[in-house]
Amino acid sequence: MNLTVGQIAEILNGEVAGDPNILILGISSLEDAQCDSVSFLANPKYEQHLYNTHAAAVIVGVDFVPKQSTKTVLIRVNDPYLSFTALQAEYQRLTILKKTGIEAPVHLGTDFSHSDGLYLGAFAYIGDHVTIGKNVKIHPQVHIGDHCTIGDHTIIYPGAKIYERTIIGAYCNIQAGAVIGSHGFGFAPKPDGSYQNIPQTGNVELGNHVDIGANTTIDCATLGTTRIEDGVKIDNLVQIAHNVEIGKHTVIAAQTGISGSAKVGKHVMIGGQVGTVGHIHIADHTKVGARSGVTKSTKSDQILFGVPAMDRHGYLKSYAIYKKLPELMACIQELEQKILNLTPNSPK
Repeated sequence: MNLTVGQIAEILNGEVAGDPNILILGISSLEDAQCDSVSFLANPKYEQHLYNTHAAAVIVGVDFVPKQSTKTVLIRVNDPYLSFTALQAEYQRLTILKKTGIEAPVHLGTDFSHSDGLYLGAFAYIGDHVTIGKNVKIHPQVHIGDHCTIGDHTIIYPGAKIYERTIIGAYCNIQAGAVIGSHGFGFAPKPDGSYQNIPQTGNVELGNHVDIGANTTIDCATLGTTRIEDGVKIDNLVQIAHNVEIGKHTVIAAQTGISGSAKVGKHVMIGGQVGTVGHIHIADHTKVGARSGVTKSTKSDQILFGVPAMDRHGYLKSYAIYKKLPELMACIQELEQKILNLTPNSPK
C-alpha cells in the first residue's frame, strides 16, 4: 500500500489523533493486525480488541471515546465501516487493478477491440466481435463468447464463463466460476413422456456496479433478455433463471434460486436459501427472510418469512403457536380422555 496515516486520513476525509507520518503497508482486522497495518472499529462489541491490537492505525467514529489507553493512532471519520470499504477500494486500485497487458497464451477472436488499461490473463478465450472498455481486468481461464460487450473498469475473476451476446456494464465484479448466459431450463413435455429441448435464444444484460458471486449462474432468456439492473449485489451459489428481471440495488444472499420470468423490484433484500416460483413480482423494498419460499407476488415494503412466505407479523404469531404444539396436543389428549370416560349418568 505504502501510504502514511496522514494520506489515509486525507483519502477518507478523517482526522488523525497521533502521528500522521507512520507508514502503512497493509489492511487487516484488529485481531490479526501487524505493526505496519491499518484496521477499523465499527461494531462496539469488538472494542476490547482495540486495546490489544498491533495495528499502527485504527479507523474509528468521530465521536468514539476509548475506555482505556491505546497504543495505536486513531483516524476519526463519520462512518468507520464505509470509510474502511473506501480504503479497501483504494488498496485494490493500487494492487489488483495495476495489472495491464495481454499474457500468453490467449485466444483473441476476429474483430476484437479494447481500450487502454486492459489486463488479459493467460489461457483466457475471447470470441469474435467482442468489445471491451477501459481498464478492464480479465483474469486467467476466463471465457468470453462472441458478440459480448464489457464496460469500463469491470473485473472478471479466474474461470468465469461469459456466454455469447452478454452485455456487462461498467464497474462490475464477476467472481471466479460464475456463469453468465448459460442455457435456461426450458423443456416441453412430449406425448411419449420425454422432453423436447426449447432453444434459449435470448441473452443476459448486467447494468453498472453489479457484483456477481463465485459459482453463481445467470441463465439467458428464452426470448429477449435476462436483466440485472444497476447496483445489484448477488452472493455466491445463486441461480437466476431465464427471463428474470432484478431491479436496481437489490441484494441476494447465497444459495437462493429465482425461478424463470420472476420480476424482482428495486432495493429488495433476499436472504440465503430463499426459493421463488416463476412468473411472480417481488415488489420494491421487500425483505425476504432466509430459507423462505415465495409462492406469490408481494406488496411493497413487506417483510416475509416462512414456507410459503407470509407477512412477518403473521409468521411470528403462527410460530408462537407452533412452539406450543406439544402442550396443545397434550391438552387435546387429556380432553379426549375425559370425554371417553364420561357415562350417560355422569354429572355435567
